[in-house]
Amino acid sequence: MLLPSIFGENLFDDWMDFSFPSIDKALYGKRSHNVMKTDVKETENGYELDIDLPGFKKDEVNAQLENGYLKIEAAKNVNNDEKDKNGKYIRRERYAGTMSRSFYVGDGVSQEEIHAKFEDGILKLAIPKKDPKKVEEKKYIAIEG
Repeated sequence: MLLPSIFGENLFDDWMDFSFPSIDKALYGKRSHNVMKTDVKETENGYELDIDLPGFKKDEVNAQLENGYLKIEAAKNVNNDEKDKNGKYIRRERYAGTMSRSFYVGDGVSQEEIHAKFEDGILKLAIPKKDPKKVEEKKYIAIEG
């Protein structure tokens, strides 16, 4: 259901809750629109990223560095099996979902230099600053004529 929004958030989220089934709600909770919000802070020596991953556990989050890009991926599986007293299925539902974000950190940063910590649903990353390679200044030759 599309509802009007103000500043990117749903106007009716806090005081109106519809009971329609939603895969996002089953996977990520009623605040699924807040998943993977990221704060980036520049420090003297590098950058600090705080990525919100509410409802996720440490083993459901993966971070990798490839070709200068830091990719954060979170995957979740939900399995709702309900059986009656005789063991017959009344309902079986399975959901799976994955989300990811990428950040360019530069080719000079190595995997060993990035420090990560997952605590209280927040992935904290410390990434060092690297001096960008200086581009050689063009030198022109004077042409006489």
